[in-house]
Amino acid sequence: MTFNGFTQDDFHVFKVDGLDERMDALKTHIRPKLEELGQYFAPTLSSMVGDEMFYHVAKHARRTINPPKDTWVAFAPNKRGYKMMPHFQIGLWESHVFIWFAVIYEAPIKGDYSKTLLAHLNDITQQIPDTFVWSKDHMKPEVLPMNQMTDHDLKTLFERLGTVKKAEILCGRTISAEDAMSISGEEWLALIDDSFRTLQPLYDLTKTKVLS
Repeated sequence: MTFNGFTQDDFHVFKVDGLDERMDALKTHIRPKLEELGQYFAPTLSSMVGDEMFYHVAKHARRTINPPKDTWVAFAPNKRGYKMMPHFQIGLWESHVFIWFAVIYEAPIKGDYSKTLLAHLNDITQQIPDTFVWSKDHMKPEVLPMNQMTDHDLKTLFERLGTVKKAEILCGRTISAEDAMSISGEEWLALIDDSFRTLQPLYDLTKTKVLS
């Protein structure tokens, strides 16, 4: 596959006013790239995690007024959807590109996964690089840099996943729009692959139950 990377036009999509106008720009500039990345990485992730992974490009179909502020392709072991499953994502805000592993508020495993994360806190601090970031809300662009997180901070984040109904947890990489535009397509494929391999232990932990 020849992936050409991201350009200024991709990030400028999120400056376009109006729902229909922004959706048209999104479909023109970004969605074909997300489709390419979906087709490319679904087999790679399937081989990596040992589950058949399907890709889902965000359609933003329920929107009637507010234009989307970000967009993505998600990978999950379910052909019909991803929101209830542990999943991986590649996507864009106006400010940056993100590469995530995510368990969001609709996932029924949140309570069990919270306990598993807490039980493996020491392993996680060793496995997740300082250059990675965490998020507790996929609908906001703000992140929590790993290099600023204490063990107590991570423990609080993991506990929150199991106690707060709308809680989420995401971990991965963010790349500023400025930096993203200077990365070649080939470099992107290598960077995303490396990110997913680094995040794989978090996915593997979704299959681990902590005995009460």
